[in-house]
Amino acid sequence: MNLRKIYYLLSPDTRRLLRRIVYFPLDFYNSLLQKKNIISPPIGKIYVGAGDFERQGLLFFEYFTTYGNLKPTHHVLDIGCGIGRMAIPLTSYITPPGSYHGFDIVKDGIDWCTDNISKHFPHFHFLHIDLHNDLYTSKGSSAQNFVFPYLDDQFDFIFLTSVFTHLVPAEMEQYMREISRVLNHGGRCLATFFLFDDTFRNSTIKEFSFPYNYGHYRLMDDKVQSANVAYEREYVESIITQNGLILDKFIEGSWGGKAPQHVVSYQDMMIISKL
Repeated sequence: MNLRKIYYLLSPDTRRLLRRIVYFPLDFYNSLLQKKNIISPPIGKIYVGAGDFERQGLLFFEYFTTYGNLKPTHHVLDIGCGIGRMAIPLTSYITPPGSYHGFDIVKDGIDWCTDNISKHFPHFHFLHIDLHNDLYTSKGSSAQNFVFPYLDDQFDFIFLTSVFTHLVPAEMEQYMREISRVLNHGGRCLATFFLFDDTFRNSTIKEFSFPYNYGHYRLMDDKVQSANVAYEREYVESIITQNGLILDKFIEGSWGGKAPQHVVSYQDMMIISKL
């Protein structure tokens, strides 16, 4: 049994507690030397994403402006905002009358963002949503029927970084419906995925393995289904079209084995718009 399997056997709360314990000495040391920026969470509290927390935030900020055409006065929705990885670099860019709204299912992350970001930037709003996800939460309602707590056509730009990679099909389809509803006409959405096609099926070179095959989607772990989910690209494109959205651009990631120097991101990216 590999370390990832052992990790998935732990409850979501236990995983986060273990991380806090492991990184406590470093966080304590940083606090004494005041090495951490005021708008940067303790390392032990970070529960989302791989790689350098601050660097990843800055990298995606570039994607938002380059591919998403993000402007300073846009109204922005961050779906699965975590503990502010993407919000932090946006604080120096989004200005009133523009606004930022982020929601997440892990309350600790929302509490930190409210205390450390909204306090200094009142046009940044964070909301905890009590939904169940077997990777992140043990309790909560099903995401299959979740209606975003926002108005129709409210946002100019929406993004989801490593969110669809943790949603099963019924949840993904519901989120896509809601994106279509709250995105305004002419607005854009940037979303990351693990997407596969016939080339992937026939390839033996893969960074990630998804051994549990359900046709139009695959799972990395059948016990913790939300751990990592890969989708057939054609299936996702059909869901986009069904909801009155348009796929403007597909950017292949390196996760499937493509040489990193020839790609932009680890995960695949889709730029979606609403006419």
